[in-house]
Order: sequence, then C-alpha cells, then structure tokens
Amino acid sequence: MKKTFTTLWRAAAFLALCHVPAKAQTYQQVWADEFNGSISSSWVFETGGGGWGNNEKQYYQRANATVVNGVLQITAKKETVGGMPYTSSRMITKGLKEFTYGKMEARIKMPMGQGLWPAFWMLGGNINQVSWPACGEIDIMEHINAENKIYGTPHWDSNGHAEYGGSVATTPADFHVYSVEWDASSIRWFLDGVQYHVMSIQNNTGSTEEFHRPFFLLLNLAVAGNWPGQTVDESKLPATMFVDYVRVYQKTSTPPPTTSSLTIQAENYSAMSGVQLEGCSDTGGGQDVGWIDTNDWMAYNSINFPTSGTYTIEYRVASGASGGRVSADLNAGAIQLGSVAIPATGGWQNWTTVSQTVNVNAGTYNFGVFAQAGGWNLNWIRITKSGAARTAAPATAATLAAELNVYPNPATKQLNIQSEQDLSGSQYQIVDDRGKVVASGALSNGRLDVASLKNGLYTLVIVTKDQQKLTRRFSK
Repeated sequence: MKKTFTTLWRAAAFLALCHVPAKAQTYQQVWADEFNGSISSSWVFETGGGGWGNNEKQYYQRANATVVNGVLQITAKKETVGGMPYTSSRMITKGLKEFTYGKMEARIKMPMGQGLWPAFWMLGGNINQVSWPACGEIDIMEHINAENKIYGTPHWDSNGHAEYGGSVATTPADFHVYSVEWDASSIRWFLDGVQYHVMSIQNNTGSTEEFHRPFFLLLNLAVAGNWPGQTVDESKLPATMFVDYVRVYQKTSTPPPTTSSLTIQAENYSAMSGVQLEGCSDTGGGQDVGWIDTNDWMAYNSINFPTSGTYTIEYRVASGASGGRVSADLNAGAIQLGSVAIPATGGWQNWTTVSQTVNVNAGTYNFGVFAQAGGWNLNWIRITKSGAARTAAPATAATLAAELNVYPNPATKQLNIQSEQDLSGSQYQIVDDRGKVVASGALSNGRLDVASLKNGLYTLVIVTKDQQKLTRRFSK
C-alpha cells in the first residue's frame, strides 16, 4: 500500500521492461490457500481503525471476510464501528508463512468505485523490529477508484522512503492473475503471465538490502486514503474483492552447491511456520531463528546431496528453557531423516552444537527442520558428507514427484510438463475439482493441449510405465 512519504524515483537505475512474455521457470509450489470451503489457519486478521498510516476510513474486522463457493470475499460496508464510518478486512500471514524469494500469485476480481483501494502485497517480516519502510514492501497488485489499470510497486529505505512503481492497463472488474517473480537479482511484476515491470536488486543496487529477507503476504480492501482520496461513492457499497486463490512457488532451476560440506544460515529459509528472527550473539553475529515452539518448522529449497551415503547434520542451538527436540526431513516430509535432542544450554544466546547421522540418496531436495519439541533457538545447520560414495538408488515416487513441474500455471492453450525423469510410456489424466476425468491419454511429447478445458482448477495425474503415480495441481 502506498504511504505518504517523499517518493524517490530511480528510473535510470531500474528499467521497466513492459509487456515482455514471461519466461517459463521451473517452480515448485510450496504453499497455497485455494479457499476450498474456508480460510486456512495461515492467515491472521488485523483489527482496528485509525487510518493505518494512510488516513483510511475503514475499521478492519474478521467478520467482513467469508468464503463462498471456493472464493474468498472481502467486503467493504457502510457501517460505523470503532468510530470509523466503514468496515472491511485485512488478513496477513505474518509469523506463519514468510518467504524469501519465489513466485507469489493470486487470482483476483476487484470492485470499482471512488474511494475503493484493494491490494495484494507483502511486507518484511522484521517490521516490528525496524519499522516501515526499512522492512521493505512489495506491492504485487494495487487498484484505486474506478481506474482501468493496476499498479505494482516496491518500497524501501534509501536514506528515506523510496519507491519505484509500474502500472499496466487491464479490466480489474474481471478475474486476472497478479504475480511477482522475486529472486536475488530482481523483482518482476506480471499480469496474466505477461511482465510489465521490473526492478534490479542485484548486489543491493539502490540500497535494496531489504529485499533479501523473509516477507509475509497481505490481502485487504481499504476505503479512502491519501492515494484514492477521501471521497467515497457510497452507492457502490457494499463492495467486494474476490480472491480465487493465493499460491507461492519456489524456484528449483538454480543449481545448488555441490561441496561436501554445506552451512545453511537458519534465517535464510524459503518458507517457515511460527518462528521469528532476532539478533544473534554467537560467533559471526547476524540473526538466528527464535521463538521456536512445538510443531514450528523451516524449509530450505534446493539443497544438494552430491553422492549417496552417510551425512552428518549439525545444528547450532541455544535453549534458555529445558531443551527440546529437532528433526529433519526432505521434500515436505516425504523422506524422514530422524531427530536429535537439544539440551538446555542455560540461556537463549548460550550456543552449542548437536548432530545426527543420516543416510540420503544423491539428489536435490527441499530440506526441512521441524520442532518435535520447542523451546530453543537455531543459528545454522551444517550438512557434511562422510564415508564412501555409492551409486544412487533408483528414484522413488517422492523424488520423482519433487522433480515434476508444469507450466505455465495458470495455463491457457498448452500445459508443458518438465521432469528430469524419463516419462515416456506414461499415461495421464486431467481431473477437475469435482473429481471428474476430463482428459486422458498417453503422454508422448511433454505437452498437453488444454485449450478446450473450462476455466477452473485441475489435477494432472501421471502414471509412469513402472506404475508410479505423480500429481500436480494447475489452473486454467
């Protein structure tokens, strides 16, 4: 959401490449809310009025968000609550689902009317520690009033508030897919898969270090404010923002390190649930992951085990409580690696190292850390190869599934299927969201014609020649 600060435009440093078709990327979905019957527990609803830093006129409350027929509805109403003349909803994933880099997308239909301000955006997870704009902000989509265009804008601190906005013409009253692709080099904005804006963050260009840390997601519908203005067309109320789904993908195409020893800084997770970051007094300083409770977790994408065999996994931990227990897994729990106890260390910054020995087949995995019992902090994880290498075992269904990717998603006329495994001789089915098979046949060339499918959600089911079953969700 835009704020009332002096704008710093850096057009010379950040070149917008308008209307460039999106390149096919290799992404794996790591989280989604499809709003199938309810709002997932990954969202928290913010409550209150007071203008929200933009002189807005709504009071946010949980009651204004519902799910109807698989679609989230955030509705702004004319009613006085908490001294504000309107009500609406604002929902966030802070502390529950935070991500560093990836593809974030949502399929949204927006209301049109003077004073309406719907948005799908992100904020830095450390906002409570450093405040805005030092936490960073990525506005994936904003729309104001009755304009036939949407905006994509980053905000950050460069000796004061800085922003670099882009916009594109569209029909906001229809469903469209709004997304960003964010990596260590740049942030790119897309409308229905077509890029319309880009900003470089390579090597912290323009003091953009904020954009290399975890961010959380937000959805809201504001009423009035400094940007849309204070006039509200009340004949348009109640007004509803419709959200079909929100999805997050992580890139898997970048070759990971292949050294025999790899140290992962705990705060560099790709996704997490329930944890927070804090300053660390261990050797090397930086940050550690704290406030780890039972069932919290962190995931680290594209971790390479270069050869099959025995590995030692070390965890740098501290516990001011009675200790706890940590376990490791691969590919979202498909492969369990066991657990190790964490002792009480006498303080939250009194650090020690615990380790476990595991056997892993050669390959690239999403590596997970899970708190079987909480009450500890984590600074880093080190994975070290030990023993003699051996030939990798045959791929399992779990590893095959992890290497299966489909794009573009959403698809229009053609769905491309990419896998490192040989899928020749496989059979496929496409199943709609009611469980009906709408297409089937032999998978011959890695491409499926989906032009005749109706708009909606589908599951692609592939049965390989050795009878392994692989699935991927996609939308049309």
